Amino acid sequence: MMDDKSRYIVGIDLGTTNCAVSYIDTKVDTEQPKVDLLRIPQVTDTSVVEGKVILPSFLYMASEKEFPEKSLALPWAEDVDSIIGEFARKRGAEVPLRLVSSAKSWLCNPNVDKTSPVLPWNGPEEIRKISPLEASAQFLAHIRMAWDYAMSEGGRDLSLERQNIFITVPASFDTLARDLTVRAAAKAGLSAITLLEEPQAAFYAWINRKDEEWRRQVKVGDVILVCDIGGGTTDFSIIEVEDEAGELVLKRVAVGEHILLGGDNMDLTLAYSMRSRFMEKNIKLDTHQMLGLVYSCREAKERMLNEPDCKQLPIVILGRGRSVIGGSVQTSLKRSEVDNIIIEGFFPKCDIMEAPQEMRASGFRELGLQYAADTAITKYLARFLRLHANKREGTGEEQGFIWPTKVLFNGGVTKASAIRDRIMQVLNEWLINAGATPAQVLYGNDPDLAVAVGAAYYGFAKTGKGIRIRAGAGRSYYIGIESSMPAVPGMPAPLKALCVVPFGMEEGSDFPLPGHEFGLIVGEQAAFRFFSSIARKEDSVGSVIEEWEESELEELPSLETALPAEGIEPGTLVPVRLHSYLTETGTLELWCEASDRTNRWKLEFNVREGISV
Repeated sequence: MMDDKSRYIVGIDLGTTNCAVSYIDTKVDTEQPKVDLLRIPQVTDTSVVEGKVILPSFLYMASEKEFPEKSLALPWAEDVDSIIGEFARKRGAEVPLRLVSSAKSWLCNPNVDKTSPVLPWNGPEEIRKISPLEASAQFLAHIRMAWDYAMSEGGRDLSLERQNIFITVPASFDTLARDLTVRAAAKAGLSAITLLEEPQAAFYAWINRKDEEWRRQVKVGDVILVCDIGGGTTDFSIIEVEDEAGELVLKRVAVGEHILLGGDNMDLTLAYSMRSRFMEKNIKLDTHQMLGLVYSCREAKERMLNEPDCKQLPIVILGRGRSVIGGSVQTSLKRSEVDNIIIEGFFPKCDIMEAPQEMRASGFRELGLQYAADTAITKYLARFLRLHANKREGTGEEQGFIWPTKVLFNGGVTKASAIRDRIMQVLNEWLINAGATPAQVLYGNDPDLAVAVGAAYYGFAKTGKGIRIRAGAGRSYYIGIESSMPAVPGMPAPLKALCVVPFGMEEGSDFPLPGHEFGLIVGEQAAFRFFSSIARKEDSVGSVIEEWEESELEELPSLETALPAEGIEPGTLVPVRLHSYLTETGTLELWCEASDRTNRWKLEFNVREGISV
């Protein structure tokens, strides 16, 4: 919820590779907000602190005697045993076994305990380790202290924790990963935050950048594909432009699956390609050297993709074996290799009907990050467009896939014009073959900063002054309510369905369920049943369905849990009133408040994935 007393609206991009922070001063009364960027103080070399708008998402676990005393000091802390930001990335390329990276991707890894100290992954036992949750919290804590140092002017009211904060997450983040992001913020001292999808944030940034010009660049009927390819994930979203009472209305109608595929995968692929060069020379690289090779390839790739005149770069890693002369080994990376490995390997030409290959899993595998099996991002895009054809009426559905008319790129990977050009080439071939008009690119965003800028603009839009993207539920959702009636041997009590999310309910909306009081079992294991419906589009919040056809309601996975019962006898049936809140990231929060208002409980359900938590 927005705090009207806060002076600033703050957008935080907690990225896989980079973080950024933007803010809007609400004391400046304007219909078009001025979005500023926070220059985040960080160590860029020993005894050097600089303020930069980008904070690289790297954390280096320094050893006790590795650096001179106080040479890592920050304006708010003299004794520092870990480095965050620019110097962490530099030092990590030299000593990779001490580097924590891609913490954001680890938050959604289903195969590890995200609260256990597992990072740096595969680091030796003598190195202190932290959890993905703690790493994310440390990035946010650094941001909080940087803000307070630069912006609070010694006043608590201007501290970051007192502002309206919006943190972005991938649109495809599952409920657990979103919850862990909220917990990381709380550990960092930011207890009241709002989450926002990254592709939406990118589009908000574009609206802000274009001012009123955006209304002339899009028209009613436009289908806008937001293609967000970052360091760790690939996200697709569809936003449609509609007419409502003569005004343009934006509506987010589709969100893609979670794809752990991005710049990290490209760096790994380049590194394994370079490794073959060393193997040809009888040089075997150990784990330490391979990690160093990955980081060297990352730096070379980013420079080469962003500097068209750069044709070749050296790749140097520290030597560790007897076969190494001069303490290091070296090769070179050519532009032709980058084009072949990155463009053809990750963005191949394919047919709209092609699907990503699902490779057969081995019986045993490492518990590291579970990257997507197929690296062809264009194939994932094809599947996304096919899956969401039914989200739009008319020719898009008839042709078997939804037809984008505009494309907005976001994410560091899409900074490279060669990558954007290949995606547009493949997409437009699909459209032309289907008889559609080629799509056009919406220009104007900075892929490194758009998400942070858009998050702040979204907060501004929530005040009622800016443009909002509507994101309505594509189904109606219900909870099962057991009827109160005398027991009948061998027959379960009849079940009623209570509508808690009506069809089209806009994300970010909350509604009390009027006139209803229910009994909630607390303190012992109980099953909570959920249902959804595509057919019942007229039900409103609070509607009770006593009988329904089998085809009308689909039962979803139930949630079995024991709600806490402090000061209450376990198994007690507590009278409660319900309040449903559909968050901006697609999570239904069903609040159960005791009628005497002494206790509150929360149940969560992801309406996009059908997952209870």
